[in-house]
Order: sequence, then structure tokens, then C-alpha cells
Amino acid sequence: MQSVGSGWGNGLLGVIIFSGSLPATRVAVGGFSALFLTSARAVIAALIGAAVLGLLRQARPQRNDLASLAIVSIGVVVGFPLLTALALQHITSAHSIVFIGLLPLSTAIFAVLRGGERPQPLFWLFAVLGSATVAGFALSNGGSVSIAGDLLMVAAIVLCGLGYAEGAALSRRLGGWQVISWALLLAVPLMVPVAILTWPSTWSGITAPAWIGLAYVSIFSMFVGFIFWYRGLAIGGIARVGQLQQLQPFFGLALAGLLLHEPVAWSMIAATALVVACVFFARRFA
Repeated sequence: MQSVGSGWGNGLLGVIIFSGSLPATRVAVGGFSALFLTSARAVIAALIGAAVLGLLRQARPQRNDLASLAIVSIGVVVGFPLLTALALQHITSAHSIVFIGLLPLSTAIFAVLRGGERPQPLFWLFAVLGSATVAGFALSNGGSVSIAGDLLMVAAIVLCGLGYAEGAALSRRLGGWQVISWALLLAVPLMVPVAILTWPSTWSGITAPAWIGLAYVSIFSMFVGFIFWYRGLAIGGIARVGQLQQLQPFFGLALAGLLLHEPVAWSMIAATALVVACVFFARRFA
């Protein structure tokens, strides 16, 4: 019971930290290109990870862990940050946050495929109902919706679920912060050249909010959040604790409205609430 409680506590802290990711990314792409933002946040976080690994003298991962670390890197270091940054050039952060309702389903699917978990049949019923609600919302918003933005968000969610599940399974052996640190370092040979090639031609027009957004996604979204999130998934169960993401749309919508002054339509709130209800019941049968 103590380990389960610890899993939920760590998972909740991770969700709270991740809730600021999309609003921060939305602000940051106002000053940086999507490619530079993706590469810069990965390089900054990798420097932090390398420093911590060196200070605590962590052993290198074994060769048979490299494939899993590569999957984590593709999913949460490169794929999700890049695709969401591209999506947020077409849609608002408030709209994109609704897609986070798909993350519990995506994570649960990969928990079965990669983590060996077996949720009950009723879990899948409620998980699919929640996902259908998200899809219906995205398709019913008429002219305010960007098909390109929505498709980019769906792809981002798939890769993120894969990275979450793979990283959580690997965290049982290596530890949560060690997994994200090694995954970040694995991406450095790709991210450094991309950062150099997409280096802004001028820095004078980049506003303070854009810098703050870059700092947040680099330090908190790309490193600190994963310390708690991977630990929570590893201890409490990937599919089960993954359902805590039901809270992320609420936190994210609140941040988008309060900090970015973005309009949050009642239909968006209703869709998010229905998704949260479905995921809540899915959690009970995980």
C-alpha cells in the first residue's frame, strides 16, 4: 500500500509539472522555431542530466538497454516535443490540451505491448469512450480546427505513450531520472546539429515570455517532470498510474486561460470533463 501511494504521489507531481508544457511551448514558439525549440530544450536538459549522472557517478546502461533508451528518446525527447511544437503553430494550447485526454489510452496500450500489463476488459471500454470523445470534439469544431494541427497532436500522443511505457518499464531497473538522463544524452548527437542549423538569425526580437517558455520546457518538462513521472509509473503500474493524466487537461486549460488569456470554450471544458470521467472509471479496472 505504501508503494502504491508513493506511485500515485510521484505520478501526480509529474502530471502537475507536465500540465505547463503545452502553454509554455505555445509561448516559446512565438520566439523560436519549432525545430530550434525541440533541439534546444533537449540539449539543455541533456546537460543537466549529464551533470547529475557525473556527480552521482552512475554506471553506464548495459548494451541491451540501448534499444529501450532509443525508444524513449524517440518518443519523449524528439517526437512529442517536435510534433507538439509544430501543432501549436496551427492550434491554441487550450485546444491541444484536450488531446492529452488520449494519453492514458496510448500509455495503457503500450503498457500491454511493452510493459506486459493486462488491464480488465472494462478498462478498455471506458478508455475507448474517452478517446472517442476527444476525436469527436476535434472533428466537430468547424472552422476553428486545423486538421494539420490535430493530426500532429495525435501523432505526438502516440509517440509520447510509447515513450512513457518504455521508460517506465526501464525505470524498474535503472531508475526514473537515470532513464531520462541517458535518453537525453542518446539524442545529443542529433539535437546539437539541429540546434546549430536552426539557430535564430537574430535574438533581439525574442521576448521574455519566449525565454521563460524555453526554460520551463527544458528544465521542468524535459527533465524534472520525468523524475517523478517515471518513478510513479514504475512503482504504481503503467496503465493504472497513467490514468492520472485525466487531471492534466484541467490543469492545462486553467493555465492556458489564466496565463495566456486564451479563450476556453464551454464545449472544450465539456469535452475534457467527459474524457476525465471516462478515464476515471477506466482507472478502477486497470
